[in-house]
Amino acid sequence: MTRKEKAMNYFLEGYNCSQSVVLAFADLLEMEPDQLARLSSAFGGGMGRLREVCGSVSGMFIVLGILFGYDDPKENEGKKELYEKVQELAHRFEAENGSIVCRDLLGLSVKSQEPVPEQRSTEYYKKRPCKELVGCAAEILEEFLEEVKSPLQ
Repeated sequence: MTRKEKAMNYFLEGYNCSQSVVLAFADLLEMEPDQLARLSSAFGGGMGRLREVCGSVSGMFIVLGILFGYDDPKENEGKKELYEKVQELAHRFEAENGSIVCRDLLGLSVKSQEPVPEQRSTEYYKKRPCKELVGCAAEILEEFLEEVKSPLQ
């Protein structure tokens, strides 16, 4: 199963967009899947249904942070290199989907919504492109990691 398929399946299981992308890369990350799910859980719905940066995009960035992040606040070169990777992934996702902002991707006019997530149903999946966006993000990230050779591969 490809990472794209894994991410889409996680979304269909009920994980949010960010969790779905992160969990599709769990085998590369030195954390337990339940930790990864908790770490990425607040980013669903464009950050807690604020409809800001798409959770799929945030999921890509979480994976990047785990693989390429820095922990020395004075490490400016490491910060620069990570931010270059973040921007590259954001540009790729935007080129494919027109935006990295959740509300734009969903065609919503409101900036945020009630914090209560919608029930997942057949109708929900018909009206939301989220499953496809999750798959797209996983595919972009996988291709990118093959290009840059992640340190944990």
